[in-house]
Amino acid sequence: MDVWRRLLLAVVCGVTVASVYAAQPVLEPMGLDLGVSAELTGWIVATGQIGYLAGLLLLVPLGDVVDRRRLIAVHLALTAASMILTASASAAWVAFVGLAAAGVFAVVVQTTVAYAASVSLPAERGRDIGVVTSGVVVGILGARVIAGALAEVWGWRSVYVVLAVLSLGLAALVLVVLPPEERPNRPAGYRRAVVSLGALFGERIFLTRGLIAFFLFASFGTLWSGLSLPLADTPWQLSESQIGLFGIAGLTGALGAARAGRWADAGRAAPVTALALTLLILSWAAIAQLPWSLWLLVAGIVVLDFAVQAVHVSNQHLLTAAHPDRTSSVIGSYMVFYSLGSALGAAATTAIFTTHGWAGSSLLGAGFAACALAVWATDRRLPLDSANLRSERPELQHG
Repeated sequence: MDVWRRLLLAVVCGVTVASVYAAQPVLEPMGLDLGVSAELTGWIVATGQIGYLAGLLLLVPLGDVVDRRRLIAVHLALTAASMILTASASAAWVAFVGLAAAGVFAVVVQTTVAYAASVSLPAERGRDIGVVTSGVVVGILGARVIAGALAEVWGWRSVYVVLAVLSLGLAALVLVVLPPEERPNRPAGYRRAVVSLGALFGERIFLTRGLIAFFLFASFGTLWSGLSLPLADTPWQLSESQIGLFGIAGLTGALGAARAGRWADAGRAAPVTALALTLLILSWAAIAQLPWSLWLLVAGIVVLDFAVQAVHVSNQHLLTAAHPDRTSSVIGSYMVFYSLGSALGAAATTAIFTTHGWAGSSLLGAGFAACALAVWATDRRLPLDSANLRSERPELQHG
């Protein structure tokens, strides 16, 4: 796959995931405008996440049945319609419907990653997944900065208008620029693709990488869902726009991990996972210094996001290599662990912070990271099965 197509797929991922996370920096004005009480504004974001989980189970398997290129374009167009509905909402329930629909169709990210994996040469699959997946991190972290700036100038509705325009433009580009897939062996139909999801949860490599992702993103969610609380408190008392700038530090670390795909191509996904999870634990030692040093916090954020992205890319590379005939289903099922872990981290960090402060939240994040490393270490003590052999030894993927 050439560099421009990889870039296009990365932008698709970034814009789509931003449709779910763009509400985070504009929760207050959205709630006031739509008449949502302060204690219920959290549902503005939660609604999109619920829709996303539904989409993972119901829509992602379609990618193993129909042409993914056309599916990506259709889902982008439907995302645009959801954004327009949200931007034009005059009542809270209309906005919630739009946000839930946007969450459902945000699973185009998984279809996009599966498309990249399927059209890539085996020796380049990890690199392509790494570049495309970097768009997800750009969308998650960049949405916080850009959405806040747009809302400050033109209001919160402008955020969703811009996302709608971008989604429609990308839908057209996907059809024009990307080649159709060549997949002679597809499942018999949608029902079979959905039923096959259950079999994945009985496979060791899937459960291992899924559990690693669960704890990995619980650690990630602990940081990003709780960070604004101590930064807005004494001694820093930063504004929302200032707090949003810390997303740039996370972006720097995450983009630096794009190299992880090349390491996975070379058969080094296992040691990269171990090193990255060790770095993740150590990053919390710097992040815990937030009450005394913002510079150490920034350094910890860079390392944390580098580690999370490196493991995430390695996980997806191993799973798509083990299941080249149903990459959409395996990635969609894997992302269920991501969603549940992120939700756990977000819910737990606020509760811990109110009782034990940022030190407690930091211990929580480090604990989640340690659990992920323990899952990896336990799996490495067991003999490799056939799926592990296919995914971790690139030479076996050709024959």
